[in-house]
Amino acid sequence: MPRLDRGGAEPVEQDHGPAKEIKQDMGNAYILDAVRTPRGKGKSSGRLHETHPQELLATCLRALPERSDFDPREVEDLVVGCVTETGEQGGCVARHSVLAAQWPQEVTGVSLNRYCGSGQQAVNFAMMGCAAGFQDLVVGGGVESMSRVPMGADKSGLDGHNPALRELHPLVPQGISADLIATCEGFTRDDCDQWAASSQARCEEAVADDRFVASMVPVCNSDGEVMLDRDEHPRPGTTAESLGALPLSFDQMGDYVQKGDELSFDQKAVSVYPELDGIKHVHHAGNASGIVDGASAVLVCSDAYLDAHPGAKPRARVVSMATMGDEPVIMLTAPAPASEVALKKAGMTWDDIDLVEVNEAFAAVVLKFLKETGYDGDKVNVNGGAIALGHPLGATGGMLIGTALDELERRDATTALVTMCIGGGMGIATVIERV
Repeated sequence: MPRLDRGGAEPVEQDHGPAKEIKQDMGNAYILDAVRTPRGKGKSSGRLHETHPQELLATCLRALPERSDFDPREVEDLVVGCVTETGEQGGCVARHSVLAAQWPQEVTGVSLNRYCGSGQQAVNFAMMGCAAGFQDLVVGGGVESMSRVPMGADKSGLDGHNPALRELHPLVPQGISADLIATCEGFTRDDCDQWAASSQARCEEAVADDRFVASMVPVCNSDGEVMLDRDEHPRPGTTAESLGALPLSFDQMGDYVQKGDELSFDQKAVSVYPELDGIKHVHHAGNASGIVDGASAVLVCSDAYLDAHPGAKPRARVVSMATMGDEPVIMLTAPAPASEVALKKAGMTWDDIDLVEVNEAFAAVVLKFLKETGYDGDKVNVNGGAIALGHPLGATGGMLIGTALDELERRDATTALVTMCIGGGMGIATVIERV
């Protein structure tokens, strides 16, 4: 894949092993468009609760050809991230959504689960197919109706209920992992609340300035009535002081002992990090990502598609992508390593990146990323993140890519990096460049 020839300081070295550089010649993958639904509160009182998850994704699919003037029959596949693949999101939610959108029956669909990175991985797979020349027009994205198919509905547990795996890696819930990060790094509750308050303030400014309007498509019911046309989760006026009054979310969970275990979740974490005296719990509902419903779709094409469709207007080119694993108990620390690999593959440094989107699963995740990379926090999540907007699991990755692209265009900037922490100790990163 062609690389940007840019100058800048050397990247921060990490102890995560050498990055593999790709030497083979490849084509390009381009983003033609990106859309998303609003994020609805992930509870029965949320405005999207009455909307089936297939219909959420179908809303995005129906919007794409209206905006980008392409024939859906030319789409070779729909790649969809979805974390809780059971019930209404079971089967193959990608193919079901193609049919629900009344797209041509020739269009196929495939669903995948890389936990919270599912939607970003889906878009990356779409980009891979186009860059490799095996496909010419693909849609990647994701969907998650957390009000209708709640976390844990698939009953997979933390480790697939495998005692042998639990013996090797005493996995804990992500909230415990986030508090473990804060404990190891010395992040206080006030540190986390300050970041959370800034996320809300940035989001409030972005909403007032209509910065999300370009990519957002309203969700309507079968009668055409608009159910939701704006994000439902943000809390304007939130301050660090108001967040300080919220009760902690994971302190009691830390004392819980699973059936068949001898150690509590906190004790499990300390068994892997014995230098700690205990876990200092700092996260709560206000400095962690919100539970919401939503869907996203990103239209991706190849060089050959652009050659055959001279009227098509690409908005961005994918520069590089990467995944990276890290210690699975602390779990949420791999965004920085994954990003470093993606930058090295591109021949770039942090000085070459104009904007970064780091999924705000928990405030400590972003603080850890900033500490490890040294990147400027004023250029991270400039319109707020999942703390303010919510995190519809499988849909978030596609949403972040669209948000980053919209902001690049608004600022007349060039490059953005999108990264997410992922369950089981993984991270994912994508670098895009405006065309």
